[in-house]
Amino acid sequence: MPNRLAHETSPYLLQHADNPVDWWPWSPAAFEEARRRGVPVLLSVGYSSCHWCHVMAHESFEDPDTAALLNDHFVAVKVDREERPDVDAVYMEAVQAATGQGGWPMTVFLTPDAAPFYFGTYFPPEPRHGMPSFGQVLEGVRSAWADRRDEVGEVAGRIVDDLAGRSLTAALPADRRPPGPEELHTALMGLTREFDAVHGGFGGAPKFPPAMVLEFLLRHHARTGSAAALEMVQATCTAMARGGIYDQLGGGFARYAVDATWTVPHFEKMLYDNALLCRLYAHLWRTTARGGAADELSDLARRVALETAEFMVRELRTEQGGFASALDADSDDGSGSGRHVEGAYYVWTPDQLRDVLGEKDAEFAAAHFGVTEEGTFEEGASVLQLPDAADGRADAERVASVRQRLLAARAQRPRPGRDDKVVASWNGLAIAALAETGAYFDRPDLIQAATDAADLLVRVHMDWQARLHRTSRDGVAGANSGVLEDYANVAEGFLALASVTGEGVWVEFAGFFLDTVLVQFTAEDGALYDTAADAETLIRRPQDPTDSASPSGWTAAAGALLSYAALTGSALHRDAAEAALGIVTALGGRAPRFIGWGLAVGEAALAGPREVAVVGPADDPATAALHRAALLGTAPGTVVALGAPGSDDAEELPLLKDRPLVDGRPAAYVCRHFTCERPTTDPEELAERLRG
Repeated sequence: MPNRLAHETSPYLLQHADNPVDWWPWSPAAFEEARRRGVPVLLSVGYSSCHWCHVMAHESFEDPDTAALLNDHFVAVKVDREERPDVDAVYMEAVQAATGQGGWPMTVFLTPDAAPFYFGTYFPPEPRHGMPSFGQVLEGVRSAWADRRDEVGEVAGRIVDDLAGRSLTAALPADRRPPGPEELHTALMGLTREFDAVHGGFGGAPKFPPAMVLEFLLRHHARTGSAAALEMVQATCTAMARGGIYDQLGGGFARYAVDATWTVPHFEKMLYDNALLCRLYAHLWRTTARGGAADELSDLARRVALETAEFMVRELRTEQGGFASALDADSDDGSGSGRHVEGAYYVWTPDQLRDVLGEKDAEFAAAHFGVTEEGTFEEGASVLQLPDAADGRADAERVASVRQRLLAARAQRPRPGRDDKVVASWNGLAIAALAETGAYFDRPDLIQAATDAADLLVRVHMDWQARLHRTSRDGVAGANSGVLEDYANVAEGFLALASVTGEGVWVEFAGFFLDTVLVQFTAEDGALYDTAADAETLIRRPQDPTDSASPSGWTAAAGALLSYAALTGSALHRDAAEAALGIVTALGGRAPRFIGWGLAVGEAALAGPREVAVVGPADDPATAALHRAALLGTAPGTVVALGAPGSDDAEELPLLKDRPLVDGRPAAYVCRHFTCERPTTDPEELAERLRG
């Protein structure tokens, strides 16, 4: 019989709706039930594409004996971390403080007042590698609750007091100033020390794609000409694109590599990773395609940006025009046993190549993609890579034919599951990536996909007060309020879309969301909170400026506020951006890998950012040429406004106001803090002014 999760919309929660565990969703009613019964709460947090979440579910939550123990002595609450990042953040902070590490599934035991007192992540069904079994943990907590409840209450009280006493105010500089040249150079030096000069990226295994750090390095190179910064970007992007972390057949990136060489990925594919990396490779192409002169690196960057964009549209786009959250790492292995195996959809053996391609083309494909008899993955299978220095361009037709046939054969395999909830924040990242990639490579279909997603966010996620719902599914908004990253990343996406399309309405919507950031998420000292002032009260109001898998709400808000101020001339938004960047001044030199987007925004603030107003009739090729030159400018954080003189956008957007044509010709005005250079009608001159 289905449990209470059967009425939820989250795909992750629905995966547990038929468990024998009597799950509750996160709700006041669950904690009231715990108080009524006098039992503790088991909080289990995960997400739909989490491999070890699936493992623990199969081993423990589907086991009748374990479920009976849970149901008799606990109130079990299941949370989708992607749907409730606030709940996840608060208890993950407690887990990391207590154990020194964290991850998912996250397993936390709470009092009926939601105070945590015992922590963990994955627990096996039997004792293993020094870990107790999940059953032993349940028995131990049950016993402690029954026999030593006062002691448990004291522990919970100390933990809550410790969490409540944490504040970031002390980390902010007294003058709340953004990072200057010295702090940004210190961050570069720190990244240089941690750079893996052999394999690219930073640190060892596991290795995550550092998209936000690489965006900082691209901007730093544009501003300073630093060769070291650009070399780190080039080496890392090349290694990732040629490695197993990149899907060599279908495009798109897996979550991370389990090794230091980018060879074997953890195969789940997340929207946020692919949106960030699509935009990064488009920006790398913009940097390296000097004057349109193609070379091997710029060709690679262009290919990866477009293939990743096409992957998002093909695999993650929903019927309503938004983008789904993720594809699972696991899928049915095709044996008929129903067994789900990580990577089964993606890996190949030499025999499988021969079955699809025949002997000669299989031999060619094995050499091209690094498929060996020994394999690079489990059971003799190989993850496809491009191990050779040559990209096969000399035989491009044969490579294309092989890829097409392998992709068609792979499509017949059981597909990984898709988490089809639409998350506002990650769709904002996708909108920015698709809009810019479409503009750079003359792909109006990608710009349209970005516009459709933006339309969905306005129609479904935004209410009449311009407040955002975090998620939707099948065109219906979820009950979850947006958090800071939702408002910030949606504003970022809308501002990028406005720059590409010239439609000022997207700037207007971004302004609504950023005004909410100022009112609901910003403290008097300029610090930012992850949840709104009127959001549900948790044991601590979450607040984290460090970037993780995607930009933190804090740094994303700083970037969107800065861009909006540059387009509108709003001193209020500029001041808020600069105050928010104070945390980057404090942390950038000490932990640059974990505040990469903040450093990138710091580069934009230091550079101005440049404000470009392109004025001219929409159907004039000269207007289009100036607009393209503006979009391809590499000066950090450049904002672009496009409009015809006298149009509604020109009248409503301050950057365009009172900008005439020059001798009757379309013109571009390059400004900084709304102080402008003489206008130009020459795209090449404009490009030169925006080189950094």
